Amino acid sequence: MGTDVIDVIRTKRDKGRLTREQIDWVIAAYTDGVVADEQMSALAMAILLNGMDREEIAQWTAAMIASGERMDFSSLGRPTADKHSTGGVGDKITLPLAPLVAVFDVAVPQLSGRGLGHTGGTLDKLEAIPGWRAALSNDEMLAQLRDVGAVICAAGSGLAPADKKLYALRDITGTVEAIPLIASSIMSKKIAEGTDSLVLDVKVGSGAFMKSLGQAEELARTMVDLGADAGVTTVALLTNMDTPLGLTAGNALEVRESVEVLGGGGPADVVELTVTLAREMLAAAGKPDVDPSEALVDGRAMDVWRRMITAQGGDPDADLPRARHTHTVVAEQSGFVTRMDAMAVGVAAWRLGAGRARKEDRVQAGAGVEMHAKPGDQVTAGEPLFTLHTDTEQRFERALEALAGAVDVGALAPDPTPVVLGRIEA
Repeated sequence: MGTDVIDVIRTKRDKGRLTREQIDWVIAAYTDGVVADEQMSALAMAILLNGMDREEIAQWTAAMIASGERMDFSSLGRPTADKHSTGGVGDKITLPLAPLVAVFDVAVPQLSGRGLGHTGGTLDKLEAIPGWRAALSNDEMLAQLRDVGAVICAAGSGLAPADKKLYALRDITGTVEAIPLIASSIMSKKIAEGTDSLVLDVKVGSGAFMKSLGQAEELARTMVDLGADAGVTTVALLTNMDTPLGLTAGNALEVRESVEVLGGGGPADVVELTVTLAREMLAAAGKPDVDPSEALVDGRAMDVWRRMITAQGGDPDADLPRARHTHTVVAEQSGFVTRMDAMAVGVAAWRLGAGRARKEDRVQAGAGVEMHAKPGDQVTAGEPLFTLHTDTEQRFERALEALAGAVDVGALAPDPTPVVLGRIEA
């Protein structure tokens, strides 16, 4: 074909534009093992430093999709909608959201991932439910969408295999933050998955990969454009991740909280974001006039949740795992909580055993952090702020180090921070 990997690397190193032929060739050659990891690492770093334009990113995404299979849900005879979050702390929104949207005759094929570092993974959370399994064949997934209307499962190995290789490489080469690579990684899987519409939840703040609103807007705009270019109705919400979502961070703890939301209760911020994203998904699927909040109160969303968990081998009535050891952190002074650092809480939950440092690490289902107060709440000195949960007592020390300085208490209540900071559409 006459394309040479050194030429491709040099082009981007020297701030040039990669051609369609160069992109198609390098993605296919990397997937096939012709281009070595160290060569792709050099190209990824050049992309991080010098960026890509809209056409390059669209072609890079198309090449990643072309590396594997594409799914087709047209036989379902109803619209499909999916949601993707860029990851945060206490972000259990997928769990109540998928069954809630499915109540309204919109199929929700939610291909989810596992946690890495301080961000939790949806599959890890659900695996805290006894018997529940993440791995479904394409046929099983389609059958469950037909029968139940919602499925949360792992992406099959046939979907964008180039992304799987590149994702692992970015993680160990300091190139995770490259916006063209984040956007194409997320969107290649979502477009290959075959959903009609997609709502993106782009997190902003200390507990997110995007720390500033400007970065988050750039990522959101890039992904919305990629969706539009591929014919997928795509909308992005920018949402606050300076403070953890809800009152729990950790797998079984977050499942418990999600079930509270499905039962018409749960923390106000989790309910608000779940309902807001459900409205966006329903509107994108052609149902803009539906009020999804009613289905959380009247039990319809809970019914779909129970059927969804049962269909994947789980027991929705089983007791969830509880950690063997707990440790309480109390408020040192009285006043209002003015700040709670999401990153610190996420790192503490990870160190307690709720997350993993490497893909092959096991997680503790019961480990995590329970929060007894959030910004705006009044506390009295000596009252519990956090309860830490773990099966391994030795983990408390490093988790407590992560939480040192994570909370500020002041005399005045802070102004409330909105959950949704912005919205971007094509």
